[in-house]
Amino acid sequence: MNLSMPDLSNLTWAGVGDWLVGTPLLIITVVVVGLLARFVLHRLINRVVATATSRRAERLASIPGAGRALQAVRGANVRHVQRTQTMGALLKSITTFVVLGITALTVLSLVGIPLGPMLASASVGGVALAFGAQSLVKDFLSGVFMIVEDQYGVGDVIDTGEVVGTVENVSLRVTQLRDAGGMTWYVRNGEIVRIGNKTQGWSTAIVDIPVAYDQDVEKAISVIRDVVSVMDDDDAFKDILLEEPNVVGVESIANGAITIRIIAKTIANEQFGVQREIRERVKRAFDREGVRSPLPVMAPYSGPAPK
Repeated sequence: MNLSMPDLSNLTWAGVGDWLVGTPLLIITVVVVGLLARFVLHRLINRVVATATSRRAERLASIPGAGRALQAVRGANVRHVQRTQTMGALLKSITTFVVLGITALTVLSLVGIPLGPMLASASVGGVALAFGAQSLVKDFLSGVFMIVEDQYGVGDVIDTGEVVGTVENVSLRVTQLRDAGGMTWYVRNGEIVRIGNKTQGWSTAIVDIPVAYDQDVEKAISVIRDVVSVMDDDDAFKDILLEEPNVVGVESIANGAITIRIIAKTIANEQFGVQREIRERVKRAFDREGVRSPLPVMAPYSGPAPK
């Protein structure tokens, strides 16, 4: 091995200048362009995240009665902000990997390292990985769009077509649900064709109250309106009800019963408690005012049917 020093007798400033203007300058230019591209892409991602967050906040603020349930609206907005920022961080990592990878390959090419065998090997490996991970890529892309579009989140009650349940965890690959029976379901995002979100933004409590056919309908409706008005003024429901429950009137007349419907808008996933509370209060009010329910079709266990 020859370890002698190189001959510098013929070295001139012009030669040094030509060498610096050549490959080193190109390498520096490629690196600077790569870093600049990374910076621009990150700024663009930040702008997209900020725009998505502001639009979400505006949409939540436009919900009817949002001012009465400000805490719930803020909670939903915080959830969306966190998920959007997570998506932004993931996109930043992907863009950094891609830009730096392209920059590194370009520098290797300028140095003179042959990239043909490396790229050929990477192509073969990429094709094999693509065939083996088609479903994984599909799940990943579906998860990305699901998060960006804010289709659902933790705590929402959704219908995926296969199962209806409460969302317990959301990732880029799977969504974890728990149905009414307590069973946990893991649904791949790529297999979800449609989503029905029952609690996004706000929920609707629908209560049907049956009264006997021979009862005064106007009196029954008046009693129910008094009940929901008092309930709307109750401090316990100020942050739950988005507006005063609406007694829409007679929903049906059948089998000796008149059904009166009540519709109430609540914050997300609180409609079931509101339904139970309305039924309890209406029952007590009917007892006080003497409004009868329909006669039972079958005799009660304790004796003959009432006349």
